[in-house]
Amino acid sequence: MAGPRGGLDFSTVIASTVHDMKNSLALLVQAHSQWLAQLPAELVAGREHGVIEYEFARLNGMLVQLLGLYKLGVNQLPVCPAYHELDDFIGAQLARHQEILDSRGIQARGEVAEFDLMGFFDQELLGSVVANVIANSIRYARSALLVSAREENGGVLLCINDDGAGYPAAMLEQQGDYVLGLNQSSGSTGLGLYFAARIAELHERNGVRGRIELGNGGPLGGGEFRIYLP
Repeated sequence: MAGPRGGLDFSTVIASTVHDMKNSLALLVQAHSQWLAQLPAELVAGREHGVIEYEFARLNGMLVQLLGLYKLGVNQLPVCPAYHELDDFIGAQLARHQEILDSRGIQARGEVAEFDLMGFFDQELLGSVVANVIANSIRYARSALLVSAREENGGVLLCINDDGAGYPAAMLEQQGDYVLGLNQSSGSTGLGLYFAARIAELHERNGVRGRIELGNGGPLGGGEFRIYLP
């Protein structure tokens, strides 16, 4: 953990601390779940429960991103792609957020163009990206969320669409420059988009790299996050 002048390598210290924070959060989530099991149903269904579950998911997503970015920086993030059914993958991602979706009254559904549509990707890495995008969409959606997949140009296009106000014009105009600095109105640094873009690029086949794209509209009329996988 020594730096260039014999001091601490600050990035390594942060990565180790983030790892410990992630473990602490996992224990906190487990204890919270055990505590909920002892509460009356009317208390469990309260708005506060939804807020806690959402912030747990959001914190975990940010910690996963930070660890992933560190590993990317030191070339220690292995990519293990395999064939996966998109219908099962999307269903699993939505199931992870079902309690939060229910607490906010958001109707979410998965939609796959072909029942047996397959994608070639690292399930854990792509899952972390999709989970973060879903959590972000929940924050801005009014009442609906759609995760869909279809074949496009020999690869797969995965879309997360909500019925919110959509992405700000400035974000759409500066696509490709995802680390935009702190946005005072949203608290966003763009690191989530940067992480997603890097994970997409790690998926490469026959000289074609994956990529992400932001847009507005889609079936639900709000923000639409697109991931292209070769």
